[in-house]
Amino acid sequence: MHQLSGLFVSVALVATSLLAGCACHAPQREVFKLRPQVEDQYGYVHAIRVGDRIMISGAVSMDDQGRPTAVGDLRQQMLNCYADLEKVLAHFGCDFSDVVVENIFTTDMRAFLAVSGHRTNVYHENFPTGTWLEVKGLALPEFMIEIELEAHCGVR
Repeated sequence: MHQLSGLFVSVALVATSLLAGCACHAPQREVFKLRPQVEDQYGYVHAIRVGDRIMISGAVSMDDQGRPTAVGDLRQQMLNCYADLEKVLAHFGCDFSDVVVENIFTTDMRAFLAVSGHRTNVYHENFPTGTWLEVKGLALPEFMIEIELEAHCGVR
């Protein structure tokens, strides 16, 4: 009988661990679209929150119709990206102090390095982890920089 009760405990533990990973027990997902028309057209959302984790798609310098802005001006494009990212974070009740990963993609690393000091105006306490990559191109040829983030922020 002791072996049988051990078997039931084992089955119960396996079932519990399987149920914990199923969708019926997963944290709710909250989707945020910064520019719904553009995002629907291209098939993405700007951010998804799952629990306290917020994954934010790469921000580029564009207007609400999806047209590139600040063409040829990497510094201004970077400022525009951070302005959009600030809006996304604020939607979730967060700010840049909640960012744990920042990945930057640029078509001109030398120009980015020349203006990267602006990040001290964005991250006041600590910089997040992340990667900086020079890439051949971004979604549109006018885009010179794209910044994606992951933040961890308490659920509202």
